[in-house]
Amino acid sequence: MPVHLPAVDADPAAAFPEVNAMRAALAARDWLGVRQLLDPRDWAWRSLLVNAVDDVDGVDQFLRQVLARQPDDTVAATMLAAYLVGAGWKIRTAQRAEYVSREQFDRFHEHLRQAEQLLIDVCAREPGNVLAWQERLNTARGLGLGQAEARRRYDRLARYAPHQLSAQSTLLQQLCPKWGGTWEAAFAFARERALAAPEGAQNAVLLADAHFERFCSLDSDGERAAYAQDPRVVHDIWTAAQRSVLHPGFRHEPGWVATRSVFAYWFGLIGQWAAAAAQFAALGHLASEYPWSYLDGTATLDQFRIEAYAKGGQR
Repeated sequence: MPVHLPAVDADPAAAFPEVNAMRAALAARDWLGVRQLLDPRDWAWRSLLVNAVDDVDGVDQFLRQVLARQPDDTVAATMLAAYLVGAGWKIRTAQRAEYVSREQFDRFHEHLRQAEQLLIDVCAREPGNVLAWQERLNTARGLGLGQAEARRRYDRLARYAPHQLSAQSTLLQQLCPKWGGTWEAAFAFARERALAAPEGAQNAVLLADAHFERFCSLDSDGERAAYAQDPRVVHDIWTAAQRSVLHPGFRHEPGWVATRSVFAYWFGLIGQWAAAAAQFAALGHLASEYPWSYLDGTATLDQFRIEAYAKGGQR
């Protein structure tokens, strides 16, 4: 009998209603409300909430108005920079460079240069502003500033937030060959940060992410199938899962939906459908864009959910 599953919700606000509160404060041009939502939070929460700038029409004009009134407001400057970075990457798209037009690249780089100028000022005023350094990892990658500069920026950030997963995920992208790095560098960083974080933290997903990048870089279905069944890969996925999503100390903190989704996908790839089903059960109706956006989106997600529940014996 076919398995029918309800639709999933990939909106971050489905897991964290605070995201809708931030969207509402930005839409209402309520700067005091924005600061009340952000200021008490740790850096992981701030990273999640600042992403709401992508969802509100005209938010860049509002943030410029805040800065015109309060030129020293580093929160407004960082949020405006985050908006510019996000808007720039949307212009560029996720296509390979050969499929991006010169006009797109020019507009992309202009957005990133504007963001970089804002962020340089923020980091000069507040050397420990983790979100500003995190956005500077994005500008470094987009502006082609190179591996050494990206690593320098990450090292500055890590002085203040050594386990900031969103920043580590950003640097991991830079370390991959598609951005001028090497697989050796990418896997070394992923293993290093996975082991450095406390057990039960999400950071071990970096190792699964590195394998996912390597898997997606392969040219044929046969190569990808062989990679997924490589005993070394299987060992790494289980080791990373036991240190994160399978650990009793794992908590549903910002990023957890994507972390569980990555392991649900990998468990399916390696034929461990009961383990995949357990992750999907923990997710319930929640989903994330990553990793499914690499994989034909909801079609692949639905396929894996159905197969996991059919073969894994859990619902």
